[in-house]
Amino acid sequence: MTLSVDQAMQAFAPALPVAVAYSGGADSTALLHACAQRWPGQVYAIHVHHGLQAAADTFEAHCRAVCAQLQVPLAVVHVDARHAKGQSPEDAARQHRYAALAAHAKTAFHTPAASVALAQHADDQVETLLLALSRGAGVAGLAAMPACWRNDDLDWHRPLLAVRAADIRVWLKARGIDWVEDPTNAQDCYTRNRIRLQLLPVLEQVFPQFRDTFARSSAHAAQARQLLQELAQMDLQVVGNPPQIKLLQSLSTERQANVLRHWLLQEYGVTPSAAQLQELQRLIAACRTRGHQIHCKLGYGFAVRKGTVLGWYNP
Repeated sequence: MTLSVDQAMQAFAPALPVAVAYSGGADSTALLHACAQRWPGQVYAIHVHHGLQAAADTFEAHCRAVCAQLQVPLAVVHVDARHAKGQSPEDAARQHRYAALAAHAKTAFHTPAASVALAQHADDQVETLLLALSRGAGVAGLAAMPACWRNDDLDWHRPLLAVRAADIRVWLKARGIDWVEDPTNAQDCYTRNRIRLQLLPVLEQVFPQFRDTFARSSAHAAQARQLLQELAQMDLQVVGNPPQIKLLQSLSTERQANVLRHWLLQEYGVTPSAAQLQELQRLIAACRTRGHQIHCKLGYGFAVRKGTVLGWYNP
């Protein structure tokens, strides 16, 4: 169920010190103030300066002023967020942002952070789920964003994931706390913005509890994703790493697809499209002679046959 900011923060128990990803917007402002009040002297802030818009310097100046007032150490990280060919600008910015947060949480302060706190909220979770549905995603996509996980030797948390965006702003206004508005949030050229501005108000009218019910669906998908991952790990031990083509052929179509997805993501960070994976499975099924070759586009590289096993390379 949805929570208030105070309820969410009461349940938040990160390993300290905790670094807050602080953009200057309403959500991260609420998170930073709540953390600084609860754990004085144990909170850091990291501001990632993407340089993608004219207002970026204004955001940085605002963050510096707020952190000075709160006596919270601040690290400002300038990143080159340009996207590669075939990569969306949003994905590129997100990858650069997370890499910068991980690196600076461990190195920018006198005592390395043990945790990183991100300010995504319940409306962000709904938007993520709807985007996944629009793309025909499987259970991994429908699981949306996890509330906590561990990566890069850090604990990552989204303590406001059950809090409505509107309730965060009410919380800030009640305390007289200012924030900056990102002008791109009002631009309808971005799909996520159109969902927020046009679709969520309609869902609110038709299904008033949609945030709670959508969150339950994502939780069910997350459980299914975990089971599929455990099955893939078991199957990968059987088929080998890299996978033996003959042993892949012994699996059902569904288990073969599952273990291939797991292997590609684990070893190469590659998530193939459904069409690419189907084509690879067709080639694997047809690979019955010593001279049969496999060369299949997958993500930003190619799957190939290397003797008796399957390989992948980035040209």
